[in-house]
Amino acid sequence: MQISATGIGKKFNRRSIFREVDFSVETGEVFGIIGRNGSGKSTLLRIIGGLLSPSAGSISYGINGTDVSVEHLHRVMGYAAPYLTLYEEFSAAENIALYAKIRGLQKGSSDIAALLDRVGLPTDRKDPIRAYSSGMMQRMKLIFSILHEPPLLLLDEPISNLDREGMAVVYDIVAEQKKTGTVIIATNDDEDIAQCDRTLRVEGRA
Repeated sequence: MQISATGIGKKFNRRSIFREVDFSVETGEVFGIIGRNGSGKSTLLRIIGGLLSPSAGSISYGINGTDVSVEHLHRVMGYAAPYLTLYEEFSAAENIALYAKIRGLQKGSSDIAALLDRVGLPTDRKDPIRAYSSGMMQRMKLIFSILHEPPLLLLDEPISNLDREGMAVVYDIVAEQKKTGTVIIATNDDEDIAQCDRTLRVEGRA
């Protein structure tokens, strides 16, 4: 998936978070958004994903020469972040089945088991995920980002709360995504940055 951004800026309550951000990303790239804490990395990632509107500038999206509108971006984008919420009263399998239904996907028990196994989660637990550790929750959020096999994968601090095994899961997914799609990572972690082909430093402004 190709993305081109021109003059992107964002303000909250008249406070400028960043201004005049330009970049482009091509299919087959892992692109990193880096910067100090509070610089607006997560905000820019959410703008790229159509979850926030920019205060200035524009972003265009394309797949194999065909334009993709912001309104349809959710169909081709996967998004994972530590702050996303899950249905903690449901089991892992119930959560996946629900999100699949919302997306209009048919996921049987074997499909769900394969997804859980891919991120290193147990496939036979029936208890609510409220009993899961923060690292297990992070792995669940990864599942939802790849559930529909999107050409664009957006990851915000993807190895937050993860051990070395969990980090390997993330980087395996990133490597697989890079073969046919695009990955954008918002991070300050050196190991995340090492996965990136290019990076953009966001300089927050008061």
